[in-house]
Order: sequence, then structure tokens, then C-alpha cells
Amino acid sequence: MTNIKALQWRYATKKFNPEKILSSEKIAILKEAFNLTATSYGLQPLKLVIVRDKELQEKLKSASWGQQQLNTASHVLVICIEKKVDKHFIEQYFKRVKQIRETPDEILDPFKKSLVASFESKAEEEIHAWALNQAYLSLGTLLTVCATEEIDACPMEGFEPEKYDKLLNLDAHNLKSVLALPVGYRAEDDMFSDFKKVRRPLEDVIIEMN
Repeated sequence: MTNIKALQWRYATKKFNPEKILSSEKIAILKEAFNLTATSYGLQPLKLVIVRDKELQEKLKSASWGQQQLNTASHVLVICIEKKVDKHFIEQYFKRVKQIRETPDEILDPFKKSLVASFESKAEEEIHAWALNQAYLSLGTLLTVCATEEIDACPMEGFEPEKYDKLLNLDAHNLKSVLALPVGYRAEDDMFSDFKKVRRPLEDVIIEMN
């Protein structure tokens, strides 16, 4: 499908066919898409937890006010943010830049020092809000790739993060869950699949300055 046709095809799937499982190839594409998503400064303050275990999916459903997307989906993707984006985290990024691009220290060091100083001056809440914005960027990427790959998905904020964190043992990884994305293939009886899209007219959402 073309990108526009794919986006017209997609919808927030409310009920998946639990018998249809995504192939390892499809999951590999989603992994790569997540890793290639744009993030501020390229820092990637994110990790993706992929849940395939049905028993665990049932527990996630209970922590999501009983929404059936969680236990009927092939997989549940949980987008998490790093609890700590500090000097060490930023320095690791610049080590990767140097290794991959072979950029000299004299070019990297001023930017690195500036970025470290900037983050050290921020309150924890400010860094959390910044990281959350990056999570939404990755969600947008995943939704678009799902559409082009004809993978059904349902973006979700409606869950209890503290319960997710405990179920997925995220404290051990210094992570916090912020978004969920059940993925798979729509059930034939999901009534929402036939609904027409409701969007504002283009002239109401686009401002062109020629």
C-alpha cells in the first residue's frame, strides 16, 4: 500500500484475532523502526518491552481496566522511558557517535559539555516530560510502520503505569512505562474496523503560506 492508503486503512483496533500471530520477521521490522525513530539530540531515552507471554498479557489487561486489546493481541509493545538521563547516559551517546562516525573529540567535546550542563540544570520533572515527548515520537513511527506493514495496532495511554512497572520488573532496568501498543491482526467481528474515519477537513488543519 501507499503511505496514504495505509494510513486510511489503519484504525485503533479494539479486538484482535488471538489465533493470528505476527511473524518473527514482522516483529523484527517493528524493532528496527523503534530504534530508527527520531529523538531529540539523538539521545534515545527509550526502551521497548515486547510481551508475547499470554499469561503476562492477561495481567497487563487487568492493569488496563480490562481492555481486551491486551489479551487478544499477538504482542503487546510497551514503550518505556529512562528514569535517569544524566552525564553518564549522555557520555555513552557521544562514545557511540565517535565510534560510528569517527568524529574527533575536538568537535564532539564542546557539544557534549553543553548538553551535559543543560541536562544537569533541568529538574527531574522537566527531563521526564522531555523523555515522554520522545516516547510519543516513537509511537508515531511505530503506528506508521504498522500501517504500511498491514499490522493492526491500538495506541494506549489507558493503563496503570505503576502496575505495569511492577509486572514487567522495570525498576530493575531503571525504566518507567508510559505507552502501550498492542499489535496483531484485527478480529473479523471488531465493529470498529468498518467505521469511516472522522477527520477535520484539510482546509481546517493546514495553513499554507505561499
